Order: sequence, then C-alpha cells, then structure tokens
Amino acid sequence: MLSTSEINGKWKEYRLSNKNGISVSVLDYGGIITKLMVPDKNGNLENVVLGFKDYQEYESNPFYFGAIIGRVAGRIQGASFSIEDKAYHLEANNNANHLHGGPKGFHQVIWNVYPFENEDAVGLTLTHTSADGDRGYPGNVDVSVTYTLNNHNQLILDYAASSDQTTPLTLTNHSYFNLSGNAKENITNHYVKMDSSKFAELDHTLIPTGKLIDVTGTPFDFRKYQKIGTGFNSSFEQNSLVGNGYDHYFIFDHASEHQVIVDEPHSGRIMKVKTNQPGMVMYTANNMAEGYVLLEGTTKKYQGVCFETQGLPASLHHPGFPSILLMPGKKYKKQTVFTLNIINE
Repeated sequence: MLSTSEINGKWKEYRLSNKNGISVSVLDYGGIITKLMVPDKNGNLENVVLGFKDYQEYESNPFYFGAIIGRVAGRIQGASFSIEDKAYHLEANNNANHLHGGPKGFHQVIWNVYPFENEDAVGLTLTHTSADGDRGYPGNVDVSVTYTLNNHNQLILDYAASSDQTTPLTLTNHSYFNLSGNAKENITNHYVKMDSSKFAELDHTLIPTGKLIDVTGTPFDFRKYQKIGTGFNSSFEQNSLVGNGYDHYFIFDHASEHQVIVDEPHSGRIMKVKTNQPGMVMYTANNMAEGYVLLEGTTKKYQGVCFETQGLPASLHHPGFPSILLMPGKKYKKQTVFTLNIINE
C-alpha cells in the first residue's frame, strides 16, 4: 500500500506498507527514511530508526538521519583528490576533510519521485542529476535510488548511476537503527554478527591510514555474535579514538549469505543485511550531540547504529582499497537488502 502526505508545504512524505504490518516513510527531500515501523515478538508496532519530531530539523540534519549520502559517503582526506594528475578541491566540512558529499550534498536536495506498486511489493524510484562541478566534483552524474518494500519483509535499496567523466562515487543510506523499538533503550545490548575479518585503521582525525587490521583478538571481531557495546568501554585504541565505539570501515569477506545480522533479544527483532558493496562503515553514534527532539525521546550517545554499506573513499589516496571511481560509459549498480524478522517466543 502507498500513501502520500505534504510536509511543511514544500516536501512530500511517502509511506510504503506491506501485508505484514511493516511500513517505511520516505521524504522526497534527501530521500530521508523518517520512520520504519516493525512489530516486535508480541505484535507491538514500533519505530526502529531515529528521526526528528520536527521535520524542519531535516533541513540541517547534522546527524544525516535516514538520508541518501553522495556523491561520496564518508570522509575524503584533505577535501581533495586527483584523477589522472588533475587535482580537484571540494568543500571542507569536517575539519580539513570533506564529509558525506559536503554541504548541500544528496542529503539536502529534493529528489524526483516515481512511485510503483505491484502484487508483492511497493516502492519509490528517486532520481537526481548532479551537474559537472557540483560541490567540486567532475562530471554530470545521473543517479537513481529505488526503495522497495515487499511482503517478504525486505526493504531493498537499489542504487544506479552514470557519469560523462571519471568521478568518485559511492552512495549509501544513513539510517540509525535501534531495534529495541521507539528508542526505549540504547544499542549497547544489540548483538551483531558480521562477515568481516579486517577493518581500516583510523588516525586521530578519523581518516584511514591505509592499513588494514585483522579483527582477531580485538573488539572488532564480529564473526561470531558479539554485543555491540563491547567496544564502548574498551581500552583498545581504535575504539577510544572515535569516542569509545565504532566509526570504522569493515571489509566484507563475502563468505556468508548475509554480511550483517543484528539481533535485539528483548524485542525479538532480527535484521539481516545483504549487499554487493565491498564493505561498510558501522557507526554507533559515539559523538551524537544530546538534546535534539526525536519522534521518541531526545538524542543521546549510542542511541542508534548505522550500517553504511559503501565503497571506501580512502581508495582515492591509498592503493589496495577497492576503487570508487566511476568511468564514463560504465554503470554504477549497487544493492543493499535489509530483511526484518521477528522471533516469536
């Protein structure tokens, strides 16, 4: 089922619902997921993502709640890069670095929206053209992001793009998940299992050094279920330098059907993540400023966790990481599937 409402006289919010009671609400502004309603083991329908109570807050959206991120998700060192010996300079918005596409990135544009509905699924295709020179990036880039909610409780995000010049591009969605429902608890007791044996080491400015660290014997080893809060009180340097938690890029081994599984035992909710991206930033809201009013409660440290499936911008400065360069004539085509299960006791 699909419904639409006007927001603040300038945006539209689309609500997609399946036959099992799950629904997702998406703005044309930033492609922002504002709500994701999922039943718990007792059938209680609750929101499992963080979102602002006052939608005007999305105009600045300092936490990038729920948004499409681009052209490049993550930090670009020194807000600059070179392609074929030509230097490109971007806007610095994270100390000396360029973060999440910069000011007025994809999270702050109004996308064209094309809804669709069939027997088993309902969805939206969002499109946007980023002109040559936009935020300092080369090339005219045509982007589409499709959100599909089906009756198998899968929220599917399909990303597609093309460019007329070689340009860096890696897109993601920046939803903060909290499977306890309505942010009743923080994420400390969420269990995470991840198909990853290496992560990118960060320096004190949160820029990858170019080195990969083996997860064995560290709080980054999620190859078996581990509480996400394990890293919050750890003395391991990589946890402490990001504010006592995680804000790191994990390289997927792609040895399992699902790259991430998240289990919140109290609610009975389990979320499985499957993607063809090479890795993911897991961010545990270590540096979330307090006091912003949400749909449920106010912002606090560790109130949500992002699973930012994407390429790694550090590939622009360090060899050995998968490239994020999109060549003219080539298609960018990525998919991430969030499967929402409920364990009934």
